[in-house]
Amino acid sequence: MIKIIIISLLLLLIVILVYAILPTVLIRASGWGITKRIKSEAIAITFDDGPNPEYTPQLLDLLKKFDVKATFFVVGSKVLANPDIIKRMSAEGHTVGIHHFEHISSWILSPIQLKKQLQQTEQAIRECVLQKVRFYRPPWGHFNLFSLLLGKRYKVIIWSHIFGDWKVAKGKNGLLEQLLAATEPGSILLLHDCGETLGADQEAPYYMLKCLEIYLQENVTKETKFITLKDVYQ
Repeated sequence: MIKIIIISLLLLLIVILVYAILPTVLIRASGWGITKRIKSEAIAITFDDGPNPEYTPQLLDLLKKFDVKATFFVVGSKVLANPDIIKRMSAEGHTVGIHHFEHISSWILSPIQLKKQLQQTEQAIRECVLQKVRFYRPPWGHFNLFSLLLGKRYKVIIWSHIFGDWKVAKGKNGLLEQLLAATEPGSILLLHDCGETLGADQEAPYYMLKCLEIYLQENVTKETKFITLKDVYQ
């Protein structure tokens, strides 16, 4: 019996490695089928996990204040709950992309489930805006064996800079310094406008917004260029 259990566990581990972990490592290391930087003199600021009814409107206000366009990878179920926020994003010139219908890792999704996550989120976005849905970022940057095949109709966007801003501690200590250092043209910055996902702190976006305001103030003054993804990939 113990031998059977050990063999079963080893087989399960092999399946996990082949289906989930190895594809993620290989795709992200090689850059095959994904975009980690843009060919532009501008910087692309992106936000994951929203929309959030408290923090996303504040973020949109902040971006409008500095006339900066960004890209939002949204959770489909939250789109259905907050359609007016998505409509505002589109109306103000931002790009809206897919971040699954629920914030679920591709590691634990079957191909059928993953396809459904993509389709449901695209449908939710299209019901709000006329904007074509062209971009996709999987939660946590996790891929599985079928991710690129099922997501081939989208431009898969990862990031060049990730800051850990989903934790309050980082927002209070370290985030601003890391943001201020992220000024290289072609960078894709990843931030979060919702703290309701697994491992995140609910109030973390409050501190992100404080840091982002300083970052934008300094860089707009320096005439740093910012761009939304739909303007990069026309």
